[in-house]
Amino acid sequence: ALAERARRLGTRVEIDMESHEYVDRTLCLAVDMQHRYHCARAVIQAYLYRSAQDVEALCGARVPVRLCKGAYLESRTVAFPRKRDVDENYLRLMRVLLDHGVDPAFATHDERIIRAIAGYASERGVPGDRFEFQMLYGIRRDLQRELARQGYRVRLYVPFGAAWYPYFMRRLAERPANIVFLARNIARR
Repeated sequence: ALAERARRLGTRVEIDMESHEYVDRTLCLAVDMQHRYHCARAVIQAYLYRSAQDVEALCGARVPVRLCKGAYLESRTVAFPRKRDVDENYLRLMRVLLDHGVDPAFATHDERIIRAIAGYASERGVPGDRFEFQMLYGIRRDLQRELARQGYRVRLYVPFGAAWYPYFMRRLAERPANIVFLARNIARR
């Protein structure tokens, strides 16, 4: 019902990703919804080793992808343990999505990565309306406005519904670095 409604309204349903145990089931659901309703987007977490193969498969199946870094605590057997490696993989996956993806979305507040995305898109002649940046509402409002002024699509995320607080607390608890990130950026304009 949600996908049908989203299709009628001309919007998307983004199928979020949880821990690595749920990736296969979640991607099957996202692919099925996209093929049936043409309004789904799958989320891929750059910190998982398997994400390059998942991005290739989703591009081949013409399923839009939202790329994020990954916020859950994962074992080093399934995920890059160092931020630098996650960032490098994010940039590799970004290039594949801009070259071969369908309406990709890049979820990040990392200004260095945002500049790299904009630079690569410009190099490749990818117009700013063929992809979007996604950021949390209230975090880096200055950067959100700047990107919009430059002609990029910017989507703001707002936790919503009765379970927004438990979701928010779970995300903070999963990775202590999330608390530092939030504290550093909440007051930034």
